[in-house]
Amino acid sequence: MTDRLSILVPIRVLEGESVPEGVPELLAHAHVVLLGYHVIPEQTAPGQARMQFEDRATERLDEYEEMFEDAGATVERRLVFTHDGQKTIDRMIAEHDCMAVLVPNATGPVEDVLVPVRGAIGVDRLARVVANVFGDMDADVTLYHVADEDTTDDDIQTLLGGMADRLAEFGMDPSTIETRIDRDQNPLDAIVDVADAFDTVVMGETDPSLSTFVFGMPADQVANRFLGPVFVVQRERAEEDE
Repeated sequence: MTDRLSILVPIRVLEGESVPEGVPELLAHAHVVLLGYHVIPEQTAPGQARMQFEDRATERLDEYEEMFEDAGATVERRLVFTHDGQKTIDRMIAEHDCMAVLVPNATGPVEDVLVPVRGAIGVDRLARVVANVFGDMDADVTLYHVADEDTTDDDIQTLLGGMADRLAEFGMDPSTIETRIDRDQNPLDAIVDVADAFDTVVMGETDPSLSTFVFGMPADQVANRFLGPVFVVQRERAEEDE
């Protein structure tokens, strides 16, 4: 087994969000960075909110940490009271060198994983996350590409074949890897439609439309479009940013 990758799991800990069913098992082979956060009004000082809510939030994080550890994950945790939830998530990704962020929707045992592959950029990191999280599970991985009219079949095979080769190099059984190609569709709509047949989705942050699908909509809209967990693989940070 390779070194565990750090996966950020953000939970709005005081707003009724919890760790959904199946998520601890999904991350059994990962290093979980468990972020409990609470967005506070601009006029409220974080220290004041911490004094008021820390005990209740810590009690919940204790429970969630135990769930992940019982499933086999290693865990570190942070509790943050913030005026800007997305900035806090971005900061945690950088501070803890997280390879991916998990949008933690409920799941049963994972048998089918959808991996949209939009371009060659970020393929190595995408493959590392897929292999690290799912390599020891009995799961099938489908590499999915929505091609535009200018893309040749050879281009697509080079892209998806390269991704499949990387997964095999990272220890995945090639017989569990399939490819699927669609043409002349809106990529976001196509991915959401196809995802209905899968248990979880792993995608790259570098695609703005997909990141918007996860982070740019209210949570209920995301849940209505795809009900399972979504891993958003982070783009590689420049050395000077780290």
